[in-house]
Amino acid sequence: MTIKKKFPILLLFVCSGFSLGVAQKVSVVSPRVEMQENPLGIDRKDPHFSWQLKSGMNDVQQTGYEIQMGTDLQGLKRGNNLMWQSGLVSSDHMQVGYQGSPLQSGKEYYWRVRVHTNCGESHWSAVQRFTTGLLHDTDWVAKWIGEDAMSNPGESQTELHTRLAARYLRKDFQASSHVSRATLYISGLGYYQAFLNGKCVSEDLLTPSITFYSETVYYNTYDVTRLVHGGDNALGVILGNGRYFWVRGSGMEGFGLPRLLAQLVIEYADGTKKIIASDETWKVTSKGPIVANNEFDDEEYDMRKELSGWNVSGYNDAAWKNADIMSVPCKRLRAQPCPSVAVMERLRPLSVTRLASGKVLIDMGQNMVGRLNASFQGKEGQKVIMRFAELINPDSTLYVANLRTAQATDVFTPAADGRFSWAPVFVYHGFRYVEIDSIEGRPDTDDFVGEVMYDKMKCTGDFETSNAVVNQIFKNAYWGIRGNYHNMPTDCPQRDERHGWLGDRATGCWGESFMFDNALLYRKWLQDIEESQREDGVVSAVSPRFWTIYSGDVTWPSVYILAAEMLYRHYGDTTAIVRHYDSMKCWVEYICQNSMKDGLVVRDEWGDWCMPPESPELIHSQDPLRKTDGAILGSTTFYGLLYKMMEFARLTGHPEDVDNYRTHAEVLKKAYNKRFFNYETAQYGNNSVTGNLLSLRYGLVPEGYEQRVFQNVVDKTEKDCKGHVSAGVVGIQHLMRGLTEYGRKDLAYKIVTNTDYPSWGYMIEKGATTIWELWNGDTAAPDMNSANHVMLLGDLLIWYYENLAGIKNAEESVGFRHIEMKPCFPDGLSYVKASYQSVSGEIASHWSRTGKEFSWEVTIPANCSATVYLPIALHPEKPEAVRAHSIKRAGEYWVVELGSGDYRFQSKI
Repeated sequence: MTIKKKFPILLLFVCSGFSLGVAQKVSVVSPRVEMQENPLGIDRKDPHFSWQLKSGMNDVQQTGYEIQMGTDLQGLKRGNNLMWQSGLVSSDHMQVGYQGSPLQSGKEYYWRVRVHTNCGESHWSAVQRFTTGLLHDTDWVAKWIGEDAMSNPGESQTELHTRLAARYLRKDFQASSHVSRATLYISGLGYYQAFLNGKCVSEDLLTPSITFYSETVYYNTYDVTRLVHGGDNALGVILGNGRYFWVRGSGMEGFGLPRLLAQLVIEYADGTKKIIASDETWKVTSKGPIVANNEFDDEEYDMRKELSGWNVSGYNDAAWKNADIMSVPCKRLRAQPCPSVAVMERLRPLSVTRLASGKVLIDMGQNMVGRLNASFQGKEGQKVIMRFAELINPDSTLYVANLRTAQATDVFTPAADGRFSWAPVFVYHGFRYVEIDSIEGRPDTDDFVGEVMYDKMKCTGDFETSNAVVNQIFKNAYWGIRGNYHNMPTDCPQRDERHGWLGDRATGCWGESFMFDNALLYRKWLQDIEESQREDGVVSAVSPRFWTIYSGDVTWPSVYILAAEMLYRHYGDTTAIVRHYDSMKCWVEYICQNSMKDGLVVRDEWGDWCMPPESPELIHSQDPLRKTDGAILGSTTFYGLLYKMMEFARLTGHPEDVDNYRTHAEVLKKAYNKRFFNYETAQYGNNSVTGNLLSLRYGLVPEGYEQRVFQNVVDKTEKDCKGHVSAGVVGIQHLMRGLTEYGRKDLAYKIVTNTDYPSWGYMIEKGATTIWELWNGDTAAPDMNSANHVMLLGDLLIWYYENLAGIKNAEESVGFRHIEMKPCFPDGLSYVKASYQSVSGEIASHWSRTGKEFSWEVTIPANCSATVYLPIALHPEKPEAVRAHSIKRAGEYWVVELGSGDYRFQSKI
């Protein structure tokens, strides 16, 4: 187009090249079952299949799909003997439920999909495999076994710090040489590590996933065909205590002594099967080298007690006892529905220093979660003691007061002088620093590896800006979030807590889902929440309920509904809503009957937790004007949840419930404004930022008063809080988005880039590499401050992606099928570069402005569309676009409707 001299503008839409051949224009990628690639041991009878489309063309739309599935790989490729052949289904859906013949237990299935689009037909996808678990209780012949005695509890047992040695179990068996498939179904409580012929069956750690064990226990499924050989074989298992045995002698739930359930199914080429199942013929001992293991305290390994060859055939186990039959621990035994913990990254230390005391201090350079894999020179019988901490004192000793009663100490005892390598099996620690006593020689950084452990999941988001503080906050959040993914989203990874506090993730789960493929973790956690529910409907504020806290409030349990909504909106997954609707309805009815008075939710337990106090020396604010009335917190939150429950009722086929929820909402709104709203000042309650902001964001403000209420939010933030964080953990879930949506992106940007108290930047200035529990954790109560919490992030990560990058699931969209791209372009920020691997494909946004030049590149996945808001201030002339569905002017924006593809906007002002 013509370049004008005064306001030269250029807009280019750059489209990727076309592929040759109709079938090559579109391909199917990432086919998955139950959101997993090639999963083993699915125990759902109606699993969901999903896929994405990839194309070099623009505006690709799926018009139909075909799925084929069978039990024979070659038969599937020929199209023979299929269990499910959908035929061509006219649909743009990329997630569908299974509709074939009933699935059978322990079977191997193969499937593939191809799609039809407006640009042609794809090839068949790569063939994917999945296996079913044991679908019926009668499929199990194994028994729960263990050592039903407190033998060898270890020394220094106290009422608080429990100690119990690991159990070692083994079974010799024979197999023929014509094995076609071997599958191990196994659960060991609290944790287990399994070996077949001396080889570990998996890289999974801390299995099975934590549950409230008296309700549900999970088992894992492993394909061990490669490990079974003709002749003599041996299956060996180490049982750790995990959270099944009492982690603490008091104050936390415990369930009993460790126990094992194992069933190895060997299928031969002639069609016969052999089953090796845990029973009383197995042998057990607790006299092995892991003499103690406690998730909060330590793992102690005594090399002098090693049982050489115990997990291979031919070992002499005459001194071992026959295993005891143990009681069934749970109401339900289910296949584990989410990935296990594993080592996901390895770090070398920043420094290794020999201190004047003779001890060695390791600085990982990053507050991390996992374990230390150490190589060192040791002396016979001399304990090598490794202590872990997040912080150090000025004299280079460890600061451990914030660990509370967690001892965070691992111990290795050499059997002889020499060099050893060791890492614990049944513990993990939150740490940056490690102090090691009693190692010889001159250790250096090559001798130690920090193994980062969290639930196996892909990183889905990249984010970078021109501002170093914004970037470091993102990095700190990344390390904090994954460090707190351990079978549940925990509050902290280092002290004697590590619980699934509901309130920490009410909005956090949405921001986290931009960073990590966390759908299976949260789907599993919602099951934990339901299993924490009392018969009358109230749920525990901690789930699984190792601490049982039935407070009957709304703000913390709101995550039950909000996380289910996140799974639906971000992942297109209705499973959680359907599965838990009755339970959620029961909870809503409990609140209506027990926590409400005169139309308002009056019960509140935690308040607007961690509202930044007016003085850095205070733990909690003493200023009554900073504190929000609990009835405001509960009523606003519950009002929003009632409207979400209306949507859930429609989705699950319960239209009869919609009017009931609406009636409760209307009564609440009327009572709320009558009680709390001052029509003269447009203030709610005591005019706290949280009270006003929640009222705005949830739609409770009377029509015409919105801007005045918002101005009170701004005035309080700018004047009383001097342009800093002005809300606690409830209000901060809406702070950044609320400020931006009502026109104060500048204030939101100031809050995120502040480096003085209270701010995320202040934590960075003080050396934090994760997110603190307290805004003033260095001055108010360091012994209370976890240096690795994520609850203070609020809606920050959502704001990063939706408001800075412009990657937002549109209001009525599910699974990012329609994207709203409306960055706020704050002054002071010269570029944002972000991408998100959504369930529908990669979405990318990269905008920059330097001098008089502006550029914005966007990527929209195939079978998706986007509404792009291009500020007229950055692009005064109407853009001329290739293949835009429409372009119109609306207020301060050019609104451009686009289909899938890669596009670039450029202008010179």
